[in-house]
Amino acid sequence: MIPIEVVSAYLLTGAVAGFFAGLLGVGGGVIVVPVLTMIFAWQGFPGREVLHLALGTSMATILFTSLSSLRAHHAHKAVLWTVMRQLTPGILVGTLLGAQLAAWISSRALSIFFVSFMILVAFQMVANLRPKPTRSLPGWGGLSVAGGLIGAIASLAAMGGGALTVPYLIWCNVRPHQAIGTSAAVGLPIALGGTVGYLWNGWGHPELPSGSLGFLYLPALGVILVASVIAAPIGARLAHRLPVKILKRVFAALLLILSIKMLWSLYG
Repeated sequence: MIPIEVVSAYLLTGAVAGFFAGLLGVGGGVIVVPVLTMIFAWQGFPGREVLHLALGTSMATILFTSLSSLRAHHAHKAVLWTVMRQLTPGILVGTLLGAQLAAWISSRALSIFFVSFMILVAFQMVANLRPKPTRSLPGWGGLSVAGGLIGAIASLAAMGGGALTVPYLIWCNVRPHQAIGTSAAVGLPIALGGTVGYLWNGWGHPELPSGSLGFLYLPALGVILVASVIAAPIGARLAHRLPVKILKRVFAALLLILSIKMLWSLYG
């Protein structure tokens, strides 16, 4: 039986992640991973597997939430399906390899990578950096290679890949709203490959807690999904009423604080 305070923590995590996903269009994994790392450590899960469980569970939440995001952008005709199809083979290979690599490397190295990536995301959000569109989209081969790199990094960080896909597509002269829409569609194969990878690589692991399916912790997954689905539309409705530029800076500061606290919970 999971204590009520743990369930409450899962609910709050899902609500905050869903709210900011709807408000700012950021993947919930940037919040879910560090918070779940702290909650799992608090629950007394094996220290060597805490971060792997957080990454796998976060990736599984993206699998579900990316579907609603994809439908919304498709309705606005903002998805370049040809580009998405050409990116997908590389993405599936990259996410599977990224999950395999995550299972091999230590929690310390994985946490350092994750925190470093979060710092880059926070800096990009504050500075609102976007590359200049200086080239055109490559062919199938080039997009497959790009998809592989995006998928591998997204799998290691348990993110939908928007922080990488959107700048890359804008660099390739794709209009911003189409880059965002296509990135949302690309989030589905990223989440699919990453979820399968974390499930497969954690399958049968003797130290995982009850309720785990590979590196997916199902009780946390279910509660977070319910809360995020409820909270995301609220954030989306408030997106045009609140000072988003200021909220981006607040969110970036939140990322840094969560990352530092995550490291402290693992090694403090």
